[in-house]
Amino acid sequence: MDAISDDKLTDAQNELYQWIKDYMREFQHSPSIRQMMQAMRLKSPAPIQSRLKHLQDKGYIKWQEGKARTLQIVEEIIDGIPILGSVAAGGLIETYSDVKENFDISDVLKHKDVFALTVNGDSMIDACIADGDMVLMAPITDANSIRNGTIVSALVPGLGTTLKYFIKKSNNIFLEAANPNYDPIELNPEEVVLQGKLLAVWRKV
Repeated sequence: MDAISDDKLTDAQNELYQWIKDYMREFQHSPSIRQMMQAMRLKSPAPIQSRLKHLQDKGYIKWQEGKARTLQIVEEIIDGIPILGSVAAGGLIETYSDVKENFDISDVLKHKDVFALTVNGDSMIDACIADGDMVLMAPITDANSIRNGTIVSALVPGLGTTLKYFIKKSNNIFLEAANPNYDPIELNPEEVVLQGKLLAVWRKV
C-alpha cells in the first residue's frame, strides 16, 4: 500500500477527497468525473482531474488518469481482497485474470497479497469446501516449501486451474480431490504452476 505523503491537502483537494470517501462508502463504487464536477459545483473537468492527480501524488488515492471508475481510497484498499476469478473443483476449467471486485475481509485476514477465488464444483466437498464458496489464498512463492496435503490452487497451462490437495510422490505431482467421485490428476512438476495455498473458506448462507 502506498504511503501517504506528509504534504497536506489544500481545502479544495480535501473537499473532493472527503466527498469521494463518503460517496464510495454509500454506493460501493467510485464516482464519475461528471458527478464530481456536480458535487464540487464546477463546469469543467480540468480542476477535478488536477485535484485527483494531486491526491494520487500525495498517496491518498490510486487512480488511472482519465478513468474515474478505477479510483480507490488508499487507506481502505487493505479492506478489500481482489477476486481474480473462479477456480474449478471438478475438472480443469479456464480461469480469468481480470479483477472484477473486492471481497471485504478486513476483520479476518491482512496477509500481504492474499487473493480470493470462487469455487465451481464439488470435488472438495469432503474438505468442507462446496460449490459457490469463496476461498482465500496466499500466493506460493516457493513451490518446494509446500507440504503434502496442502490445499492449493494449481494452474495447468493450456488447460485451466483447479482446487485440490497437493501430493508429491515419485517425482510427480498429484492433485487429489476430497470427493471419491474424482480421480487424482497426475502431472509432471513442470506441467503445473502452484498459484496459492488455502488460508480460509468463506460461505454465504
